[in-house]
Amino acid sequence: MNDVLLLKGHFEQSPNPTRPGIRKFSSDGSVGTEHIESLIFQLNDVKTFWEENPLLVNILVDVHYVRVVAKSCRMQSLFSSDCNEHVVGAKFDFSDRKAKHVITYCFERNSISDALDRLRTCKDVVANEFNGIITQKELDQIASSKGKIGGLSKSVFISCIVDCSYIESFAKERLGKDVKKNALVSIYETGEDTITLLKKFGIDVSSDRILDKTTLFLLPHEMMLLNNRAPYLISMALSDLSKYTKDDFSKGKASPRYIPDPGNEPVIGVIDTLFDTNVYFSKWVEYENTVSEDIPKSDDAFDHGTMVSSIIVDGPALNPNLDDGCGRFRVKHFGVMANHEGSSFTILKTIRRIVSENQDIKVWNLSLGTNEEIPLNYISPEAAILDKIQSKNDVTFIIAGTNKTFEDLGEKKIGAPADSINSIVVNAVDFTDRPASYTRTGPVLSFYNKPDLCFYGGDGNQQLTAFGPQGDCSVVGTSYAAPWIARKMAYLVSVMGLKREVAKAMLIDAAAGWMQKKDPSTKIGYGVVPIKIEDILHSRDDEIRFILMGSLEKYSTYNYNIPVPIVNEKHPYAARATLCYFPKCERNQGVDYTSSEVNLQFGRITKDGLKSVNGNAQDSKELPSLFELTEENVRQNYRKWDNVKYIAEKGYGKLQAKKAYANGSWGIKFTTKNRLKTSDGKDLHFGVVVTLKEINGKNRINEFIQQCSLRGWLVNHVNVESLVDVYNKAEETVEWR
Repeated sequence: MNDVLLLKGHFEQSPNPTRPGIRKFSSDGSVGTEHIESLIFQLNDVKTFWEENPLLVNILVDVHYVRVVAKSCRMQSLFSSDCNEHVVGAKFDFSDRKAKHVITYCFERNSISDALDRLRTCKDVVANEFNGIITQKELDQIASSKGKIGGLSKSVFISCIVDCSYIESFAKERLGKDVKKNALVSIYETGEDTITLLKKFGIDVSSDRILDKTTLFLLPHEMMLLNNRAPYLISMALSDLSKYTKDDFSKGKASPRYIPDPGNEPVIGVIDTLFDTNVYFSKWVEYENTVSEDIPKSDDAFDHGTMVSSIIVDGPALNPNLDDGCGRFRVKHFGVMANHEGSSFTILKTIRRIVSENQDIKVWNLSLGTNEEIPLNYISPEAAILDKIQSKNDVTFIIAGTNKTFEDLGEKKIGAPADSINSIVVNAVDFTDRPASYTRTGPVLSFYNKPDLCFYGGDGNQQLTAFGPQGDCSVVGTSYAAPWIARKMAYLVSVMGLKREVAKAMLIDAAAGWMQKKDPSTKIGYGVVPIKIEDILHSRDDEIRFILMGSLEKYSTYNYNIPVPIVNEKHPYAARATLCYFPKCERNQGVDYTSSEVNLQFGRITKDGLKSVNGNAQDSKELPSLFELTEENVRQNYRKWDNVKYIAEKGYGKLQAKKAYANGSWGIKFTTKNRLKTSDGKDLHFGVVVTLKEINGKNRINEFIQQCSLRGWLVNHVNVESLVDVYNKAEETVEWR
């Protein structure tokens, strides 16, 4: 087997060379006076509504678009010069069986009159000068003419007309949310302080009941007041009392087990139910109970958490068939629940405190999940907090994908917090690699791929062994699949010294292999992670696998000097690449949740530019694309806005040698885009794992290393033995004499 290689070299950084020009319709687009009149009527209705509801300083407007739209196709000029800065929410409307964007904006009150004036101007110009309908040909004529159009500048008039072509209707939702218990509520960002705003409607909340700027805890009577007096403020509401899924297990007899005392092994954080300090491995676990003594403890309050930690500490001894070669891990265990119900608000505040106070822990296992299915158009508060923690801190959460019960018939969506985008979400398979009978499904927000991965969680008569307060237990569930991935992640980060972006990419790449399908499964994600860590840290003899990592500082980051071996003027290789990054996320943006997008292209450098192995021609004017580059297509085919990109040769073409151009260089390019602030994607760290498969079965890794060195790359072997020695040396206690 070949070592994985770490390539270190210089990446060029360049700003976006293009500047916004005159906007255009989509293909065959046009706008008629009837449509503009309809928009005027709807916007007048919205204006009347806000005149009757004067308590908000600013107003909220829902814009229904004709389809899923790119940022450049959103409304730009009807209300202001930069409407994108006023977006406070986004969701999908599926009423016509096809997803359409509904985007909520927050504008100053007087802006609605300005928008109506612009719409009336557009209607008059189209009616009087273009016989009631305007096409791209007329827009081009206006662009090349001189003077103003109807009192508006040419660019503003054209932009307003293009806005109309993408807008289906205006509205403002007025329905309340059916929540009659303690509630976690998210309100739209209106520019007003949350406490001050709610007082206008008779709701008095203190700062300790606010989770973040727009998410807060409300009592039933407060929720009723908000529903009755300002339902338009509510973007999302759900019950604060979450029922957490239970895994199946049967208690065994107490059996004697031996484990040596811990040394300086890596530490994994566990957030779960309570921990029994009387078990045989208790010296390996530092335990903190965060549950109030006033809360009654159920009989099985210590079972789940103790068994999860048992797998992290001593999983291979309990399950020799799943020995991963990672050794043992120490655990810092935080008990946050004593029953199978809990306050989401309390648990979230506790998790935020725990991580902030334990920043030396880089990998966290969270095997708790709610019975309720995730919302269609909003990330759960639990997932949003975890995503924010991970984007700001150098940590990774491994989260169980939640389980169905025997009462659940048919498919069931995963439960919070398994909708966390930055986390690694793990589902379970049986020992034949089929989805377990209790599997719940993604995706998240109708788009983001979850789960990410899967591992063996037991099913039917083939169960896993964990250790609980009563001894050995037979268990099944995603709760016991996730700890195996936490072990591997911690090994890659803490022992091998890899960045979290690289470690995550290596896990996903190893699970995906040479996927036959372009898209991961909604049940098993990118696939089953290999049992042995060595199968992740090595490639086959006919494969070259290398790692690239760095940070993205400008619009384009690229290197066009990667040498792929040439035989008879051809590259006898298939290629795949896996990219991972941890973007900022904004829950108030709804379905447009991730703030930054990194487009990945990898392939040969031709006379026309970089020819990516998956045909991705986004941001490359020179090369044709396999698909029309509409927003729907680039999301579906190139995973635009997803924080994991997997591209593989086998998904698009035949496994055959490819023509070598010029000096045989291949290139890799990252293009960064941001939804809201240009600073969101600055200094965003990335990790890429590239695999080249020699189609004739030859081992050409030495030739590759030599060519890389000649082209200025520093090549290091990710060698298990040497890096483990380095880790052990670094963790030795030095005695000064």
